[in-house]
Amino acid sequence: MLHWIDTSIIFLFLAGLMGFGWWQSRLNITTSDYFLGGKTIPWIVAMFSIVATETSVLTFISIPGIAYRGNWLFLQLAIGYILGRILVSLFLLPEYFSSGVTSIYEVLGNKFGPEIQKVASGVFLITRILADGIRYLATAVIVQVVTGWSLPVAVLVIGIVTLIYSLLGGIRTIVWIDSFQFVLYLAGGLISIFYILLNMDPSTGDALILLSEAGKLQILNFSGDFLHDPYSFISAVIGGMLLSFSSHGADYMMVQRVLGTKDLESGRKAMIGSGFFVFLQFGIFLLAGSLIYIYLGGVEIDKDREFSTFIIEHLPIGVKGLLLAGILSAAMSTLSSSINSLASSTIIDWFKGEADLKKSRIVSFVWAIVLIGIALIFDEGDSAIIIMGLTIASFTYGGLLGLFLLSKLNQSFQPTSLIFGLISSCLIVFYLQHIGLAWTWFILVSVVVNVGITMVSERVIRILK
Repeated sequence: MLHWIDTSIIFLFLAGLMGFGWWQSRLNITTSDYFLGGKTIPWIVAMFSIVATETSVLTFISIPGIAYRGNWLFLQLAIGYILGRILVSLFLLPEYFSSGVTSIYEVLGNKFGPEIQKVASGVFLITRILADGIRYLATAVIVQVVTGWSLPVAVLVIGIVTLIYSLLGGIRTIVWIDSFQFVLYLAGGLISIFYILLNMDPSTGDALILLSEAGKLQILNFSGDFLHDPYSFISAVIGGMLLSFSSHGADYMMVQRVLGTKDLESGRKAMIGSGFFVFLQFGIFLLAGSLIYIYLGGVEIDKDREFSTFIIEHLPIGVKGLLLAGILSAAMSTLSSSINSLASSTIIDWFKGEADLKKSRIVSFVWAIVLIGIALIFDEGDSAIIIMGLTIASFTYGGLLGLFLLSKLNQSFQPTSLIFGLISSCLIVFYLQHIGLAWTWFILVSVVVNVGITMVSERVIRILK
């Protein structure tokens, strides 16, 4: 059981989030305010919000575990993340800003027609529902472990608090709270590092020497089979780049934060800057994991329980409460962003933007209930469903990115060709998994298949006509 001081810190934190949402609600007058913050979001706030949104509790907990069990090769992916965001800033953001869209799938609608806009939006909605609903469940399981709450209580506490401040404040509240949450859980990582440095037996220098000699500080890997090893340098950097290019360029949940800034220059700062902060974040939590390995003497712990075990069993009262608030922060930032982006895409892409502030909140409420329902219906024993939910983005990101790249060509395509290419790009991932290709190559192959099949299909359709 948690000490009353830690419990008080957590509940004060939750109350503060709901209060801030209520206070910010007075600024929402139109749907533009609710979904884009009136385009007045500072780029620094948008940047931190992007990082917080893509950082779930799974990341918060598992990154230290990766370093505890192995090394720092994961950082190679973060190098690719930076490159991918540069590509987004160069090739996709200019059109998003110049066209004045609220949903990025409007760009596809303007180029290919409303049917493709709805198809792309539908793929996004399905991806977010499954990925974030299951991620929400996995998050609640971790919160259950570290707090001692039952799983339904963990689901409802996270869901209800997030629902309240998301519905009241809209995207402006979400990005500001995301920024605070990012600082909070990053501080949690730093607190863990300093606590270990002050309390472990070997000196800092000796600890680093021990880690280096054990190969646990290795960052770059130029050996191995890059086609089957996702942490080979080429595979990791290219895979990370394309993953970031697709997730931050074709997934509306990520792009929405950038569109809330005042202009393209601000959007680019937020997008590219987020890549560097993700790199910093990963570095901090990898270092924390490595130091925990020294602090605990390298004892074997259940996978992805290393950081939570350290928090529960070794941190003092008060500090533990702050770290648990950081875990809740990582959980809520992703969920709140998902609720708002699902509602925005639904109204803009399916209702043609014909909605007032009240209707926007109702749609947000419906999606929040759907996500909470998914987390309550399934449990951690539904392993096949959880794996599918957590990997669903790998099936759809390449297809969505392919559509946006096709929109850049000076060529028209029939909806049939585009849909056939999109379906093919999703199906090819099943085959890639079957043959054992490293997951870091999935998006590249998926994009190539989408573009290639679409062009071939278009040529065949024109010949048959």
